[in-house]
Amino acid sequence: MQDTTATTKRMIWDLPTRVFHWALAGSFLGAYLLSENDAARPYHVMFGYTVAGLVLFRLLWGFVGSLHSRFGDFAYGPAAALGYLRDLATGRARDYEGHNPAGSWAIYILLALAAATAATGWLHYNGIGGEALEEVHEVLANAWLVMVVVHVAGVIVGSVVHRRSLVAPMVTGYRRDASEGAAPATRPAWVLGSALLAAVLGFWTWSATTGGGRLLAGAEGAGEEHGQEAAGHTDSDRDNGGRAHEDDD
Repeated sequence: MQDTTATTKRMIWDLPTRVFHWALAGSFLGAYLLSENDAARPYHVMFGYTVAGLVLFRLLWGFVGSLHSRFGDFAYGPAAALGYLRDLATGRARDYEGHNPAGSWAIYILLALAAATAATGWLHYNGIGGEALEEVHEVLANAWLVMVVVHVAGVIVGSVVHRRSLVAPMVTGYRRDASEGAAPATRPAWVLGSALLAAVLGFWTWSATTGGGRLLAGAEGAGEEHGQEAAGHTDSDRDNGGRAHEDDD
């Protein structure tokens, strides 16, 4: 007997959420890989500013975005998360459209680590906190890396258990199945998502082509610039003093 069930696709992740996800992943990867490269420090800072901006955007979008992007859609307690993990281990876990209970906790922890890492990085780069804060910044970055590994592992396991790719909807936005209720993407979401992508790429392009100016200079760069200005004034004063001495002669 032929199966006549129609395959439909439903919008799960809107464009702003997808741009946020991949831009945050790329920014973390770039910042982490460049963290020990002093010559590439401006780019490390560039990625840090990107993380801060993306987190602020996600906090806002979590209240006004589409259904599965809103925090209210994945506000699960610890018991629900543990229950989902238990069911996942036995192959009986419910297949959620958006974030599952365990995944929701990973998302909240990742957002908190991203915000804390960006904040401590900014403070340290501007000469606040000294080596102690630098150590805190590194611990937070490493904790973020651990959570990324946990998150990726969860996505892989979930994809195997539910027999569908959990990555594909974060790329295309849609989930294909035999359910009804396809939800098309809205024009405002596409406009906002495109604007977010343009802002990120524009900031990276500006930073790469101009060096970022004082924004990416930090306390060390600002100090060097101030020192160069002071040295210039000193040289100028010496020249003026020398001319005055010659005139007296």
